Amino acid sequence: MKTLVNLPHQSVISEIESVLDTYPYHPYQQAFANPNLRQELITFILNRLPSFYSGISEEQTPLLNYKLPRNSFEQELHLQNLIHQGICSIIQEKPEWMNNQLQELVKPVCEPANWFG
Repeated sequence: MKTLVNLPHQSVISEIESVLDTYPYHPYQQAFANPNLRQELITFILNRLPSFYSGISEEQTPLLNYKLPRNSFEQELHLQNLIHQGICSIIQEKPEWMNNQLQELVKPVCEPANWFG
């Protein structure tokens, strides 16, 4: 039995990881650690790329981390550019959500110190 796998999807996920690693942990990596935002970023990118599907046998399913061979440096730059655009677009579309989520992650202690006397 064969499984239908969208090969660019697998490639996009690994490329997102690489690109996000170049961003500061706060707020970008924290925000896109959220599964909903991560999926939104993946969808943003995949909607702008052509799809290529391949049948993979059950014996090959552990190889789902398959990365598409890069035909050119331009394709790699195009994908990275789409990822950067997606990150900016999502953050700009959801400023309230970003503020709420990140404030929950970083809860500053707003109590006066007791050692001031």
